[in-house]
Amino acid sequence: MTLRRWWRKVPPRNQIRPLRCQFVITSMPVGGAETLLVNLLRRLDPSVLQPEVVCLKEPGPLGETISAEFPVHSGLLRRKWDVRVLFKLMRLIRAHRADVVITVGAGDKMFWGRLAAFLAGVPVIASALHSTGWPDGVGRLNRLLTPLTDAFIAVAKSHGEFLQRFEKFPKQTVHVIPNGVDCQRFKPDADARGDVRDELGLPEHAQLVGIVAALRPEKNHRLLLQAAAELRHRTELHWIVVGDGPLRTSLETLATELGIDRQVHFLGTRSDTPRLLAALDVFTLCSLNEASPVSILEALACGIPVVASDVGSVAETVVPGRTGSLFPVNDLNAMTRAIESLLDDLLGDRNVCRRMGEAGRELVLRQGSLESMVRGYQELATTLYDRASRRERFARSTRESKLPA
Repeated sequence: MTLRRWWRKVPPRNQIRPLRCQFVITSMPVGGAETLLVNLLRRLDPSVLQPEVVCLKEPGPLGETISAEFPVHSGLLRRKWDVRVLFKLMRLIRAHRADVVITVGAGDKMFWGRLAAFLAGVPVIASALHSTGWPDGVGRLNRLLTPLTDAFIAVAKSHGEFLQRFEKFPKQTVHVIPNGVDCQRFKPDADARGDVRDELGLPEHAQLVGIVAALRPEKNHRLLLQAAAELRHRTELHWIVVGDGPLRTSLETLATELGIDRQVHFLGTRSDTPRLLAALDVFTLCSLNEASPVSILEALACGIPVVASDVGSVAETVVPGRTGSLFPVNDLNAMTRAIESLLDDLLGDRNVCRRMGEAGRELVLRQGSLESMVRGYQELATTLYDRASRRERFARSTRESKLPA
């Protein structure tokens, strides 16, 4: 049972709607969790939830993009252990009378966001987790705040089981809301293949493997470059890396050292991800830890087979022989074999690509729609708020009944 915030009144929702909801995140570069948040914000019913975004650091490209649509606050955290962020967050939460605070991802924002929300008396405090690992040393401190948290949001069934079994989060606080993608935006595009190859100066018959992920250590781009080096004998094979981040310079240097800089194209942050995905022969992801990566769902929605490391809940969407192939985490030989085998199959029979593409898109339409994700967040926020309101009113009436007449 979570600790009550008795120092703030929680009126019934019909007296205050819509609920004011703040999403707390470190920054908003172009990445899976950040893109997912943007899609969620744009689809929320403003008569139910009125969203704001709080970036502890800089807003990033996506934060700047949505700043004309939603309030975006930033610049609260100057360095990792800048404790002043707690008081800045508390003031911001109180000034905007947040009814719901949802931290996005693990790490600093999960710790400072929940602690500030609790001290500010926010009725509903939740954490949306997008991986099965703690990427920094804040994990132990984050676990200490479990009693302050009303909900931990998992992105797949097996992810929810992991949070209960291994992270020891109370079963009643773990809620599964599968990631969802906009299948009207991410869809097969017959023209994309030729257009993207023309843009890159490649022939029509060139094979193209791609990844969409922030250039951060846990995404393990080094393994991707090593696989590209292993396959450089395939002179018509090229690779695109979509995304940006702190490792870009070192990864570009590594590509040059491996002699594959002409075959690997670093495209940085792009706004035409659906077009780029639809142009691929194979999408790949080699992360060290994940839960249910949105980039895989986007690729499958575009009808592209996927080769991915077998981490988190990836096996729920990447089904060997049906929608793609899996390989053990950080296994270069297995990754290389899986990609080359699939590329050979595609060269031998383009129907293989069509069948896998159709199966992948059908799976996403059935399991990972954006509409179901949005509905899940709205229902969770309103249900938890209504529960907090009933508890607060019951506690207040109990206290009043004990007062002398």
